[in-house]
Amino acid sequence: MSNPFVQIVEPLDATQPLKKFFNLSKLEDVRYGRLPFSIRVLLEAAIRNCDEFLVKKQDVENILNWKVVQHKNVEVPFKPARVILQDFTGVPAVVDFAAMRDAVKKLGGDPEKINPICPADLVIDHSIQVDFNRRSDSLQKNQDLEFERNKERFEFLKWGSQAFKNMRIIPPGSGIIHQVNLEYLARVVMDQDGYYYPDSVVGTDSHTTMVDGLGVLGWGVGGIEAEAVMLGQPISMVLPEVVGYKLLGNPQPLVTSTDIVLTITKHLRQVGVVGKFVEFFGPGVAQLSIADRATIANMCPEYGATAAYFPVDDISIGYLVQTGRDKEKVLCTKKYLEAVGMLRDFKNSSQDPDFTQVVELDLHTVVPCCSGPKRPQDKVAVSDMKKDFETCLGAKQGFKGFQIAPDRHNSIVKFNFEGCDFELSHGSVVIAAITSCTNTSNPSVMLGAGLLAKKAVEAGLTVKPYIKTSLSPGSGVVTYYLRESGVMSYLSQLGFDVVGYGCMTCIGNSGPLPDSVVEAILQGDLVAVGVLSGNRNFEGRVHPNTRANYLASPPLVIAYAIAGTVRIDFEKEPLGINASGKKIFLKDIWPTRNEIQAVERQFVIPGMFKEVYQKIETVNESWNALDAPSDKLYTWNPKSTYIKSPPFFDGLTLALQKPKTIEDAYVLLNFGDSVTTDHISPAGNIARNSPAARYLTSRGLTPREFNSYGSRRGNDAVMARGTFANIRLVNKFIDKQGPQTVHFPSGETLDVFDAAERYKQAGHPLIVLAGKEYGAGSSRDWAAKGPFLLVRNSYQYCYWIMV
Repeated sequence: MSNPFVQIVEPLDATQPLKKFFNLSKLEDVRYGRLPFSIRVLLEAAIRNCDEFLVKKQDVENILNWKVVQHKNVEVPFKPARVILQDFTGVPAVVDFAAMRDAVKKLGGDPEKINPICPADLVIDHSIQVDFNRRSDSLQKNQDLEFERNKERFEFLKWGSQAFKNMRIIPPGSGIIHQVNLEYLARVVMDQDGYYYPDSVVGTDSHTTMVDGLGVLGWGVGGIEAEAVMLGQPISMVLPEVVGYKLLGNPQPLVTSTDIVLTITKHLRQVGVVGKFVEFFGPGVAQLSIADRATIANMCPEYGATAAYFPVDDISIGYLVQTGRDKEKVLCTKKYLEAVGMLRDFKNSSQDPDFTQVVELDLHTVVPCCSGPKRPQDKVAVSDMKKDFETCLGAKQGFKGFQIAPDRHNSIVKFNFEGCDFELSHGSVVIAAITSCTNTSNPSVMLGAGLLAKKAVEAGLTVKPYIKTSLSPGSGVVTYYLRESGVMSYLSQLGFDVVGYGCMTCIGNSGPLPDSVVEAILQGDLVAVGVLSGNRNFEGRVHPNTRANYLASPPLVIAYAIAGTVRIDFEKEPLGINASGKKIFLKDIWPTRNEIQAVERQFVIPGMFKEVYQKIETVNESWNALDAPSDKLYTWNPKSTYIKSPPFFDGLTLALQKPKTIEDAYVLLNFGDSVTTDHISPAGNIARNSPAARYLTSRGLTPREFNSYGSRRGNDAVMARGTFANIRLVNKFIDKQGPQTVHFPSGETLDVFDAAERYKQAGHPLIVLAGKEYGAGSSRDWAAKGPFLLVRNSYQYCYWIMV
């Protein structure tokens, strides 16, 4: 059917009559001007795609009537403008598309009709690990190892980029998915098929929300949902409530954007925003750069919301110019947003829309802080870190406790590293990583770290050599301005050499700790610490031997690395004593906001963005040299332990099958609160005694060749065995922490996978129970839908029930 809203279509520019847009201002409906800006994006998509089949006129009315309908649990369709994937979650999507082609051919169809309809970008950024650090060739050596370990996966992805239309692959070594999205892929306004419309995106990574900081509505979804969007289907979503988050005031001089986001994360966790949009407004927003806003939006999963939206304003438009976007396109972007009433002036309160609820934060009240030791929402003021950690040592085992006996709080273990004697104790820092899209996209905190490093080196401070330090920039742009501003050499002197362009430590690819360090930790049963500028610090994610992990700004990562412990009060205790015997305090070397901004204005310029991104798809010679097959159907290798044809299409028929009911189900596992995707489907290390390890060993692999769970997500046999393998997960049936097992009444104990197989053979569906707080990531989305069939990372016939 024709679109019933065709009457509001008009050219954006009379001189270009073929470039049109749906002018929502011509709806002549007073409700439109009161809608939150994020809801206006949903409305525009519904109007533009209205066909009375997938998207109906009643859907448009429901969105337009948001103020009333938001409380009625009404579902509406949403067709995003594009899809974004990273390699851990993207490989399974490409595997499914390859399997779909096989299935279509078996059913007598044309397999080449299977292509993404919605544009899809896949950024390879999760495979590289910190195997080498503290040396000038760390980057090259880590990238060489990345290709050695993942050649088969990369060849498969390169095949996919050639075999499928409308799918672009960004090679490894280019940057972190969300930073590349923000600086390069995001359009803000799409110019496609003769129409202008708002850019929007869903991705298979939870932190897709980062692009909301630029005014591009986006959030993370499960693999099945992403694939459906790629195939042209809308997302069916409950029309969300929208919490208005009003920002007031100016940040204090010593406060970073990381401090602001950790404060907001804790605040919104307390407010309760699961399943809701958060939309930022108020004069305080105008004080934040796009990088600052993106930092806040990035951690949206950690405070539990679906999206964290900053409407487009003049600062957003300026960012497009700064990052080297085409100036003519930028002018069209602004003209379009003005025409449809989507360009925001945060200082003009008359533009403030209606919200479900309004909460406020005065930016002047924010203080320097970290989050931890086990969850991103557990904010700790830097001034309280020492006391808080020492309290956690003795507290009952839990999110804020390690249950260490009081007589062991001051345990010290001596060890030798590279011929020198050192000591470790509870709270000793053994990993210090500037990593993750959350902060590396932000020049203010990255240059702040560089300036602090410069002052530290000049003051004679060093970092103990056994601490695993690393710098993983989110794109080559970061290295460019760190080098041009002259601070890169100082970072290297403290051990923060560039080790790769990817998630690395934040995703759990922190690499091995020195053997002597691990032995000391185990000998003393020490609560060793990782400090990272990432967004997730769940137990077992960063490294198996760091039981405490703290999120911090890049400058604070360096400060704690120099101190060597989190048991320090920076206000009263020195960072260190230099060769002259002088005590150096953190306040002596902390750069001011004015210092950082002066350097940023001078060195973060459009030319560097253009230079880096114009060659992003061809700069990696190892990728260019890969010899990928050219066939339109993928030739599966039965010996492969990375890429395997999934069973989901086995037995597929042209006739629609009826869904099965849940009858005679058994409870497989019973979990408590804050179960996250890291617990359900770990991405990191494959333990040598795990079911996945036994499977890989049976296929002739040695532990050195196991790689990671994330790298093997293209093989359902490995991933099913890896489900619930997180070393810190607790099954309430047995109250035991560690990779999960199932205890039978007979006294027999089986790993979860083997137990599930036994139940399945007996014809029993399985149920997993979890608490009311379910942490970050896809588990939050599953919970909103009640019983949900776990397809990708668990077992067939296994359902997820929230209690």
